[in-house]
Amino acid sequence: MKRVLLVFLVLVLFGSAAAGWYFTRRDDGARDAILLYGNVDLRQVNLAFNGNERIATLLVHEGDRVKKGQVLGTLEMERLRYSVERAEARVESQRQVVERLENGTRPEEIEQARANVAAAQTDLNNARRIFERQRRMAGSGATSQQDMENAQTGFEIADAKLRVNHKSLDLAVIGPRKEDIAEAHASLRANIADLALLKQDLEYATLVCPTDGVVQNRILEPGEMASPQRPVLNISITDPKWVRAYVTEPDLAKIRLGMNAVVTSDGFPGKGYEGWVGFISSIAEFTPKTVETTELRTALVYEVRIFVKDPEDELRLGMPATVKVPLARAGEKEKGQSLSHEG
Repeated sequence: MKRVLLVFLVLVLFGSAAAGWYFTRRDDGARDAILLYGNVDLRQVNLAFNGNERIATLLVHEGDRVKKGQVLGTLEMERLRYSVERAEARVESQRQVVERLENGTRPEEIEQARANVAAAQTDLNNARRIFERQRRMAGSGATSQQDMENAQTGFEIADAKLRVNHKSLDLAVIGPRKEDIAEAHASLRANIADLALLKQDLEYATLVCPTDGVVQNRILEPGEMASPQRPVLNISITDPKWVRAYVTEPDLAKIRLGMNAVVTSDGFPGKGYEGWVGFISSIAEFTPKTVETTELRTALVYEVRIFVKDPEDELRLGMPATVKVPLARAGEKEKGQSLSHEG
């Protein structure tokens, strides 16, 4: 009796395994799509002024749609404008210095130096005659020793002045030194760089939107102090959007990059959004708590991102979504979209 019962149990187990194998294979063969479940995801940008000034204006509010290049707000600019004007004046002043050195000595200055030489020569000649007269008179005792020494000193001073004026004339003819011109050019470049920095600071006083999107949060208000470390606005980027979902290991081999997909959401019943598989993780992870059930806590899954076209901007961040990825049948060419859609 026990032997009959044991044989019966073995037959039942074998039959169950065979039936399971049959239905599993039949279901896999008839399966034409993979269903994935996830949530809509998108990128967000925190925008801050690249300057430390008080906020003057904010031109957008939460929920407003913004375009790339749109002005979103400004800082107070009076101090920055004054700094730019002062720097422009310094640049112009130094530019005149450079031009003066490069042009060299003016002809009028050279003529003036020659006239100074001629005048010094005349003074020297006059001092020489006085000195010689005093020396002759000193020989006959007609003048004092003091007058003789004064005449000699006057002659020496006149001679020295003539040499100085000759050197001044030589310098005027030669013109400025190359080192002085190079130094003036370096100072001009430094002033121009300072002006460029101040103009950049003035440009940074205007907050420009870097991409199309929607204002998610308006964090600061006019009158508050801005800085690069304090975000002013939070922008949600509406393109591209994707659904972050997870595929089990048995289905991983059936999904490839570029495969077409259809995304649906409970918020828009009966409407499908065109999409494609744009990312497949190469690392397995445990099922995230946001999509798992108690029975699947230890199941390993792979993250996939299905990029979706949403021209009317209906899908919202975090919205639950269902993704249907059609599987190519034998002999059919798969219509996979290239990864260029991701851009």
